[in-house]
Amino acid sequence: MAADYKTIVHYGGNGFFIGISPGGHSMLMETNAERASAATPVELLLLAVGGCMGSDVVEILRKKREQVSDYRVEVRGERRETFPRSFQRIQMHHIIRGPNVTPESVRQAIELSDTKYCSVAAALRPTAEISMTFEVVREAPNS
Repeated sequence: MAADYKTIVHYGGNGFFIGISPGGHSMLMETNAERASAATPVELLLLAVGGCMGSDVVEILRKKREQVSDYRVEVRGERRETFPRSFQRIQMHHIIRGPNVTPESVRQAIELSDTKYCSVAAALRPTAEISMTFEVVREAPNS
C-alpha cells in the first residue's frame, strides 16, 4: 500500500501560517519575505530538497564506511519571472569533510540520491533543471 501523508496548514493571521507535519511537528511559515521572520513556503522547497538529498548522501557514505566528520549542502534556486514562478534552475553544492573520504564515493552517493532516492528532487525535476557539484575537504584522522 502506498504511504499516505496528511499535513495541516493553519492561517495564523498577518501573513503567518503554521504547518503541522504528519508526525505532529509544527513549523512557522510566512508570506511576507520582506519581514523575514520565518521561512516562506518557496524557501522551504529549497530546504526540503537539500535535506532530502543530504540525508541520502550521508547515509550512502556511511554504508560505504566513509568517515564523514561534517557535511553541508548549499542550495541555490532561480525562479521564473512569470507566474506561477516555479524554480527553473536549482544548483546544489555538497561539501564533505573527513579524513579519508574519496571523491569517487561522494560522486556515487550524490548520483544515487539524485537519480534514485531523493523524492523531493524527483518532484521538482519536471520543471526545474537540477545540477550538482561537490568538494571533499580532507582532514587529519583522529587519533
